[in-house]
Amino acid sequence: MTEQLRAATPRPTRLARILNVLHRAWIAELRVYSSIARAIARRPAVPQGGTGIGYHRPVLTVLFIFIGLSAVEIPILDLIVHRWPAVRITLLVLGIWGVTWMVGLLCAMLMRPHTVGPDGIRVRSGLELDVPIGWTDIASVAISRRVDEPKQPRITGSEYAERMQDETNIEVELERPVEIRLPGLAPKGGTHRVDRIRLWADDPRAFLDAARPFLTEP
Repeated sequence: MTEQLRAATPRPTRLARILNVLHRAWIAELRVYSSIARAIARRPAVPQGGTGIGYHRPVLTVLFIFIGLSAVEIPILDLIVHRWPAVRITLLVLGIWGVTWMVGLLCAMLMRPHTVGPDGIRVRSGLELDVPIGWTDIASVAISRRVDEPKQPRITGSEYAERMQDETNIEVELERPVEIRLPGLAPKGGTHRVDRIRLWADDPRAFLDAARPFLTEP
């Protein structure tokens, strides 16, 4: 049924795709600076009474390497092109913007963790993704590690998987199919109906411990 609905969904027009890319780029740009501000203020996006669970650990070293290389690249390029002021200024601006963007992405991963709170679970990833699921829709939460094939879609049938390096270790079973919204346009983005959610948490035991009191409430 899900595949039939997907096939019946009209593909977005070229204009719609361009506008969507521009909109997502603008949102990501704003999130870069808001995430840096949150990091400076030490105010992670965790609701009152909730618990934040990180998902950044598998890629943290890679992000630091990219940030370091990008920062080192700026003075090297500046030394090479210092005879040409227009080129020098352009590359300097682009270099600083690139480092800022990478730092903002790192801050977003740190300041926008998965959350488990009174209103439910929020599945997050990087600058864009934020999928809320209320407790009334959740049947169970369990630790279940799985490695999927590389480049496998987030939505497979009625299952949504937010992987980190092709791995998930938390499985959320839903009481009934619910609609979630992913960034972008169909078929990869947009609205989907799912009855199971899988995600990666750096500390799956802490995730389960944070969820247990809400699952056992009458």
